[in-house]
Amino acid sequence: MKFNKMSMTENMKVYTMAECQAEGRSPEVLFWVGCAGSFDDRAKKVTKAFVKILNAAGVDFAILGQEESCTGDPARRAGNEFLFQMSALQNIEVLNMYEVKNIVTACPHCFNTIKNEYPALGGEYNVVHHTQFLNNLLKEGRLSIEGGAFKGKKVTYHDSCYLGRVNGVYEAPRELIQALDADLVELKRCKSNGLCCGAGGAQMFKEDEPGNKRINIERAEEIVESQASYVAANCPFCLTMLGDGVKAMEKQDDIMVFDLSELIVEAKGL
Repeated sequence: MKFNKMSMTENMKVYTMAECQAEGRSPEVLFWVGCAGSFDDRAKKVTKAFVKILNAAGVDFAILGQEESCTGDPARRAGNEFLFQMSALQNIEVLNMYEVKNIVTACPHCFNTIKNEYPALGGEYNVVHHTQFLNNLLKEGRLSIEGGAFKGKKVTYHDSCYLGRVNGVYEAPRELIQALDADLVELKRCKSNGLCCGAGGAQMFKEDEPGNKRINIERAEEIVESQASYVAANCPFCLTMLGDGVKAMEKQDDIMVFDLSELIVEAKGL
């Protein structure tokens, strides 16, 4: 079962595309929650944070709810093209049925798959990552960020592979951090030279090869070296891997790992 309204708190406004269709209205954007945002306890906090911001900004959005299934990204990366196409075609059928035009998602993997790989199968949509969407809301004046909670505090940013090097999205997340009045400290390896969190290549789901140093530990060492108090991420896999890396170095009390939407919620007191 995918993320649905029962998972939200009572003060959040969330509608499904089916409900919107029944009321004869078309929402401004579809929020693609994704598997991690639906099932993973850590990622579900990001889902709720993003919804709080959408509500506060007055964005008319909807989710697919139980009609949303996995994009098929893990299947394709693992080499199962048949399963990928089955999953993708099922989602495309649902999206096209609702005549969806605009999609926002908090997962770079979902973002990349729907944006770059669905068109070949008949699914063409305007897809943005939630950091891009939030930054656009900020520029349009629909979202204001009171940065007092982070004013002068050192915040570093981890570029996820699928948002950064694969799709070239670097500035939107950084502009959001600057809007928080935080002191942005870049990691030694960042932007086009960024280092994977360690979840790539199916490492998220398997044991390490003998003798190899864990990538998330190496990344955590760079984070500690930056002397930042907060790490801003934009991907559910990165959140898990970076959080585990910081804990392995026993720095979890000194360095907090958050999604950018969570930092905005904290700043706005939502």
